[in-house]
Amino acid sequence: MIRHIVFFTAKDQASIDQIVEGLSVLTSVPYARRLEIARNRKSDQLGNEIDVVVYGEFESETDLAAYKTHDIYQEAIRRVRPLRELRFAADYELSADVYFAGTSG
Repeated sequence: MIRHIVFFTAKDQASIDQIVEGLSVLTSVPYARRLEIARNRKSDQLGNEIDVVVYGEFESETDLAAYKTHDIYQEAIRRVRPLRELRFAADYELSADVYFAGTSG
């Protein structure tokens, strides 16, 4: 399984709701096992620059690639790109190389 995490900062704080709305269309793309769009709670003691988070889980690289080329994904880019300042993305595969805390299993 691949986890896909993207962080966005808004050019203008008044645009955060529009960014969330623009990204929310992604939840209708069929390739994600799980997809969440959320405002950052900004409760971290060291930094709160991030405004919006996208979290997704995909069964394979093929599913993630299909998600990124889907027409709805392209629509989300069209809607959000003019409103955002920065975008940081990370993808990683859930495997034996991932360190876990908590219960094993």
